[in-house]
Amino acid sequence: MTDMEGSLKEAMEIDGAIGVALVDYTSGMALGTLGSTKDFDLTVAAAGNTDVVRAKLRTIEMLKLKDQIEDILITLGGQYHIIRPLTSRNTQGLFLYLVLIKSRANLALARHRLKTIEEGLQM
Repeated sequence: MTDMEGSLKEAMEIDGAIGVALVDYTSGMALGTLGSTKDFDLTVAAAGNTDVVRAKLRTIEMLKLKDQIEDILITLGGQYHIIRPLTSRNTQGLFLYLVLIKSRANLALARHRLKTIEEGLQM
């Protein structure tokens, strides 16, 4: 089991990672971030991606799908943005948000590592 800080550090070890945040999608607040730069504000990105998560959850509910989001992938020209809603009892309402440099990242491995980090996260 890993705390929030340890989980964020572990996510930053993923090849190509340039930023990671743990976000509360009910408030839009980033509970923790690593990797923000002057060119990329993770706090702003986290708040914006809260809308993405909320919209997808509403759509799943409207469609009456008996399923949950595993992750959401946004592919930009030079980056991957992975949003992974957390599902354990003590982490509901939170998501991990990982930003990767596309040319340095292995998307399948990053998704697998993010799932492992989620499973070990204790809040």
